[in-house]
Amino acid sequence: MARAAALLLLALLLPLSGCNTNAIYQDNLYNPPVYWGTHVVKKGENLYRIAWRYGRDYRELGNANGLAPPWNLQVGQVLRLDKKGRIPESTRTASAPRSTAPAPRPKAVTQRPKATTPPSTRTTRPAGSASGSSQTVANVRWHWPHGGTVIAKYSTSGKVNKGIDIAGKPGDAVKAAANGNVVYAGSGLLGYGNLIIVNHNEHYLSAYAHNRKILVQEGEDVKAGQVIAELGSTGTDKPMLHFEIRKNGNPVDPSRYLPRR
Repeated sequence: MARAAALLLLALLLPLSGCNTNAIYQDNLYNPPVYWGTHVVKKGENLYRIAWRYGRDYRELGNANGLAPPWNLQVGQVLRLDKKGRIPESTRTASAPRSTAPAPRPKAVTQRPKATTPPSTRTTRPAGSASGSSQTVANVRWHWPHGGTVIAKYSTSGKVNKGIDIAGKPGDAVKAAANGNVVYAGSGLLGYGNLIIVNHNEHYLSAYAHNRKILVQEGEDVKAGQVIAELGSTGTDKPMLHFEIRKNGNPVDPSRYLPRR
């Protein structure tokens, strides 16, 4: 029995010794960060996208692989995931990683945020100040990206959800939750469909998934309330907006940052 158990454990561990597979982020029960294996850079990838996939802070992952701002990567470059780096204090949000082959996107259309919807119960929030349809936390003024009903809350147990799911109709406006810079716009992350990632400052990123159409491009500055995409169902089975906020690469509960409604 002991020999059989040892062989089973070895079989489970062997796939982790080389490149990681899509199963790492397709499995909803698995929650990064990932600290084993390697990643081979593919066309169109940048450090933001890769770090997001493995639940790592892009600065920490870059530092672990001897990279420095602007974090440029080459197709075929091997990144080690088994090494843990540090977050250099000198990094600035202006040093945005560039994709190995960015795809052009149409420019976004700026609109005002929609009126907020009826109030709902919220959990304890980080220290911040609220004003009408926005709330300021960690020097970021957060707004709701869509006015629809929250149909799935953030959860770290059971069926893991690294953000919130908001119901909507195909083509509804998806808006930037805060001022920032688009660091990823594409469909290269399985399970997210057409995805936009916005960098807000040295600590916070937000993500907008399952869009029908992306209306911004990588490197573009966006304002809170600006329409950045059309709501859709890419990568899922019904129209919705999956919205995430990550602090230093780690998923946090968006309901603690968004204003009450």
